[in-house]
Amino acid sequence: MTLGEYFPATLAAARQGVTWAWESIYRDLYGPLHGYARGFGLGDDLEDLLSETFLNIARDIHRFEGDEDRFRAWAFTIARRRIQDAWRARGRTVAIADGADPSTVADERFLGDVESEALSDLSMMELRAVIRGLSANQREVLMLRVVADMSVKDTAQVLHKSEGAIRVLQNRAVRALRVALGQQHSERPAEESRDGA
Repeated sequence: MTLGEYFPATLAAARQGVTWAWESIYRDLYGPLHGYARGFGLGDDLEDLLSETFLNIARDIHRFEGDEDRFRAWAFTIARRRIQDAWRARGRTVAIADGADPSTVADERFLGDVESEALSDLSMMELRAVIRGLSANQREVLMLRVVADMSVKDTAQVLHKSEGAIRVLQNRAVRALRVALGQQHSERPAEESRDGA
């Protein structure tokens, strides 16, 4: 979140139901929460899940205590639980960015135009291809650290793991991605030479 020194006043106002405070919280959290949840391939359920997340935040904000970083971690914990609930309702286990229907990846209400949607679809398909080899824990750590821009401490809080475990998962994921990207780049010239011959 980017509220900085205004966070305590914004939180206090939100607890009182003040509209500007809720608008500030929504603006600051929507993009990162959307990016994080989008990686789970929920398709049409994505907006409902985000709405439920914000409703849970609104319902329980009076019980929250902490600074802005803890608030962000708390919001992502709520989103993660809603994602798990959505997958349980489908009778599946959570599979981050795997097996999602590429046609449901872009949400036009969020992106706005066809060009952005097409680029976003390509980016998500490339992301899925690259991270497919990672474990679910490694993928989730990367989603929180990179997409949601969370600290190691906050990621550990959301995933209920130690900071050391988060660092290990992140390092293993980055190493695996380097190998995958290296193989992907080394395969391209061979494919291009076959196509050109």
